[in-house]
Amino acid sequence: MATASIATGVIQTVRGPIHPDQLGVTLPHEHLYIQLWEIPGRNDCAGQFEDEEVLQQEVLAFKDLGGQSVVDCTVPGIGRSPEKLLRMSESTGVNIVMGCGWYREPYYPAGDLIDRRPVEDLAREIISEINVGVGGTGIRPGIIGEVGTDKSWVSAQEERVHRAVARAHLATGLALTTHSIGKPVGLTELAIFEDEGVDPRRVIIGHCDHPCCLFMDYHLEILKRGANVQFDTLGNKASELDERAFRILIKLLDLGYADQLFLSQDVCKDQHLRYLGGNGFTYVLGTFLPKLRQAGVPEALITRMMVENPRRVLTIRDSKT
Repeated sequence: MATASIATGVIQTVRGPIHPDQLGVTLPHEHLYIQLWEIPGRNDCAGQFEDEEVLQQEVLAFKDLGGQSVVDCTVPGIGRSPEKLLRMSESTGVNIVMGCGWYREPYYPAGDLIDRRPVEDLAREIISEINVGVGGTGIRPGIIGEVGTDKSWVSAQEERVHRAVARAHLATGLALTTHSIGKPVGLTELAIFEDEGVDPRRVIIGHCDHPCCLFMDYHLEILKRGANVQFDTLGNKASELDERAFRILIKLLDLGYADQLFLSQDVCKDQHLRYLGGNGFTYVLGTFLPKLRQAGVPEALITRMMVENPRRVLTIRDSKT
């Protein structure tokens, strides 16, 4: 399998590679542009209000609170827009890291033939994007994902994708970030990655604050295996569930797992935007972090979660060392 042509020791953004120290305060799981397919019988068809001026103001509100970087986890088939991301980064000055791969089975583009192509062929497609950019744009992904499952188990096609992205990770050094709703599916995904030789420290298990995943035993098993736990729907669910997530996060910090914890919001629907009455990209910095401080969480641990952990995971490294 071909090796990556990108440099290690840097973070790849849509505007090009940056030194890790330039990343700063980061939201590691968001969507600036996303359009899921209209699938009959489903109620999870997210879609963003694609007014670039409105979205620019949403991103600038995050920047005004001290935010410096956003990881856009939108992948092909659900609205990934490299050139729009580039324009947004240039107009706001916010670093944007773009994702790649495939989302979950109902949203796999039919033309991608996930069920027919060899895993190695799927992996090569991702590696090509990472090496030379998307299409003819030259815009390169800086993380693999979000890739995930539709249910609380991994389907046969989803397993093929998980193995493909694991091999792309091994060839390029980019980290993996997942869509994992429903205990214990994150552990099943992690087992596939480990079977392919992935270092769990390079894996972020996403949506760990979803109602189906808010269980300490689940979080602890992920953490004990060396992977990272991400609470990334903060501010986008019932306040009682955010409170439960808050209490669990405090316990995990008390147990010494600050090095493996990530915080974000998963903005992906019209109603999430401030323009339409939601919290936009400001909830973590403007509401959740002040609450952590009020509860006595040291600033060093907040910096760990918001700056140091994203910097560590997003920095491209030789996965063979």
